[in-house]
Amino acid sequence: MKKLWGGAHREPLSPSAEHYGNSLESDLVFWLEDVHGSIAHAMMLGETGIITKKESALLVKGLKQIVAEGPGKLPTDAEDIHTAVEMRLKKIVGEVAGKLHTARSRNDQVATDTRFYLDGQLRLLEGFVKLLQKKFVAQAEAHFNTLMPGSTHQQHAQPITLGFHLLAHFWALQRHGWRIARLREMQSYSPLGSAALAGTSFPIDRRRTSSLLGFTAPIPNALDATSDRSHVLDALHICAQVMTDLSRLANELVLWSTPEFGWVSLPDSHTTGSSIMPQKRNPDFAELMRGRAGRAVGNYVSVATMMKGLVLGYNRDTQEDKPPLFDSLDLAVASVLLMWEMIAGAKFNTERMAAATRGDFSTATDLADFLAEKGVPFRTAHEQVGKIVRACIDRKIGLEDLTPELLKKIAPKVPKEALKVLDPRASVNSRESEGGTGPKAVAKQLRQAKALLKAEGFKKPY
Repeated sequence: MKKLWGGAHREPLSPSAEHYGNSLESDLVFWLEDVHGSIAHAMMLGETGIITKKESALLVKGLKQIVAEGPGKLPTDAEDIHTAVEMRLKKIVGEVAGKLHTARSRNDQVATDTRFYLDGQLRLLEGFVKLLQKKFVAQAEAHFNTLMPGSTHQQHAQPITLGFHLLAHFWALQRHGWRIARLREMQSYSPLGSAALAGTSFPIDRRRTSSLLGFTAPIPNALDATSDRSHVLDALHICAQVMTDLSRLANELVLWSTPEFGWVSLPDSHTTGSSIMPQKRNPDFAELMRGRAGRAVGNYVSVATMMKGLVLGYNRDTQEDKPPLFDSLDLAVASVLLMWEMIAGAKFNTERMAAATRGDFSTATDLADFLAEKGVPFRTAHEQVGKIVRACIDRKIGLEDLTPELLKKIAPKVPKEALKVLDPRASVNSRESEGGTGPKAVAKQLRQAKALLKAEGFKKPY
């Protein structure tokens, strides 16, 4: 296996050690970023006179040929992607390929590749997050008036609308988009030129390579630049958070599609059947998303645990940051896109949802609030309504089934006017506080959401 080192070693690595340390299969994910980084470095070497302009032009031409060829012609017996690119370059341009590594190290090279790759993937994830947000807004508008139970502790709590519920997912995505944008801003600084850890004696121009690669500026400290993996941890954390929220949404779709709920029907294109039960329509892909969220969380924990004991300077341990990073980014991007498809194709059973708000005592708070507005201390009102609820349960009726006569019998001090607040629709319409489920409050949220969708990127979390 070809290496970029070994002059001081008397013996080659054992076959098991060769296999254990090889990273080429994983590194191929960012082969293009590695080549583009080398093109920028070769251009700078020529511009600064570290190598001749003719040599620089030859290196750049050879590297661009590698870009055009794709990864298929890179040697497979190399230790890592950096070695593979240099080996292929030597085949194209000859011995001058050995000058490409002047004034750099694999330490700053891999750090640059990772940041360069990460920015592209974050851009992709950011775009898909906004795409999913648009679908939530469309469904929220379509179900602006659709009644459904709102829950706490997974028990019916107060009536809400489906539009209000779906907008809650919109705002979670807005925070994720904002985090992605901030990470892109924070990690957009170049390690290239830091060399192994202490910089280089060659008169390099780090600002030139930084500009060529689209970074904001060089990282000020070479030791920090080659040691830092906080951007990787931040990306893993964002992916874990995105997947966690998608898992919660997927769990809703799984539950809501059961016969017991019957609130939603997922499209055939996103469900599967059973090998022995012909009637089955299994929400497999929502279940897979729910399960794979655990992998994203595990990837973050894996890298955080790996990093916590490392001293400054490059350590080979950090080779283990890339497989989890690639995996989590792939998971997050694919899951956001798949959820967009599922939400777009979801058919909500509005009659079943509305029916579920009746007989569940979810307007009990409205009755307590009504009494409080009449001057009854809320704690006293709470107790009175609790007794009314108990009396209804004993009679096997819901609050909305109370008549003036029955109310007078159960709670003589409660005026019959209280009955008007027990309708689920009236309950929803009354909750017009900012952020509430009332129609005016939801309309305001929709306006805010649409304004954020029109804005470029994610400049605000709300």
